[in-house]
Amino acid sequence: MKRALISIFMLGVLAACQEEVQIAKPDPVHLTPEAAGHYCQMTVLEHDGPKAQIHLAGNPNPLWFTQVRDAVAFLRSPEEPKDIAAVYVNDMEQAESWTQPGTDNWIDLDGAWFVIGSDVAGGMGAPEAIPFGTQAGADAFARDNKGRVVRAEDIPTDYVLGAVDVSAATSVPMSAKHGATQ
Repeated sequence: MKRALISIFMLGVLAACQEEVQIAKPDPVHLTPEAAGHYCQMTVLEHDGPKAQIHLAGNPNPLWFTQVRDAVAFLRSPEEPKDIAAVYVNDMEQAESWTQPGTDNWIDLDGAWFVIGSDVAGGMGAPEAIPFGTQAGADAFARDNKGRVVRAEDIPTDYVLGAVDVSAATSVPMSAKHGATQ
């Protein structure tokens, strides 16, 4: 009995001594012409609108997404890996235009503001979750292009995993303001 108690005590001491290993959050990667969309395997830069990159723990190369909506779908899909190290999206407030969303204007998904339900379709023609670095930028885009402003955790799962109606969306924003322009 005494030996069992000593063993349990020692296991507790050893467990307490183990340092919790913190994996450094990877930086966003520059989007290059070679990047292919995770789901479609199409060249990411050939599509308009915001993009996303997801970094998995232990993988030096991010998964690329031609639409932010698809990245959120990946995160919400039970069959996809959950060892997420970082998720970055284009800040459309800093984008040159809707057709040129940028290759280095990445912001953390959790810090972004999103416009959902707008009249503007993403790069694959589906409704998009359009990211902005500030709430003011998202609000301005929503005023000009309809939709509502939410945080990442408030994007409805059925918005990204549900059936898609592409008939009502336009390919570019109606406004020439707020970074995301024609």
